[in-house]
Amino acid sequence: MKNCLYGLCLSLQFLTRIPVPVECPWNKETSRWALRCYPLTGMVLGGVLVLIVSLLHGVLPTWMLALLILTIWIWITGGLHLDGWMDVADAIGSNATLEKKWEIMKDPRVGSFGILSLLFLVVWKAVFIYLLLIESLQYIFCFLVILACSRGIAVCLMYLFPTAQQQGLAFEWKKNLTRGDLIVAFLPIVALFLLLPEYLVLLLGYFLFTWWYGHWMMKHFKGSNGDLLGTAIEGGELCGLIVMWIYISFVIG
Repeated sequence: MKNCLYGLCLSLQFLTRIPVPVECPWNKETSRWALRCYPLTGMVLGGVLVLIVSLLHGVLPTWMLALLILTIWIWITGGLHLDGWMDVADAIGSNATLEKKWEIMKDPRVGSFGILSLLFLVVWKAVFIYLLLIESLQYIFCFLVILACSRGIAVCLMYLFPTAQQQGLAFEWKKNLTRGDLIVAFLPIVALFLLLPEYLVLLLGYFLFTWWYGHWMMKHFKGSNGDLLGTAIEGGELCGLIVMWIYISFVIG
């Protein structure tokens, strides 16, 4: 039980900026529990967004609420995955050899491709958040599902695909990860879909996204690293917003 609580605290400390004033030991068991808690941490983040929408919808103009949601979304995660998104964009945009791509991703400086990719990501997220808010408040719990599943994708990719290098944070996370850990990690997501079956359409979307992204990652980078897993989370969040908007607008609307 102690390792479970330490793992949850580690997950919150690593993936969020929520203050968790607990000094957690890093070892095989706590790191495994931290990965198991990735989707649960996503549910906590999504819960914050749902609470804000519930309190401020009708108080603020919809465009302002959408911008506030996106701002808090980025702030509460510390922009952690956006850094990976920009690094990967710079590497892909370089059209360079594999070795050069890895050098670019390690470079702390951000290039033009990274800045442009960040701009488009943030704009499209804002657009789809706005569109979802004006469609129906009935589906605001999609934030819970989207943020949980996106972090579940990272755990899934970490388990299914090798790390490109035998070093780095992704390698340290992966080396203790087992199939059992993956199953436990997805239990909160299964519970979400049982409680909120109207969001099952996201399950298909995330299955296709994970399959596509894993093959794309192996084709271009021959393995994963922290930046690529962070990019999967950011891409998964945008994918979830798009799928949900299409479903509400053109399937049930």
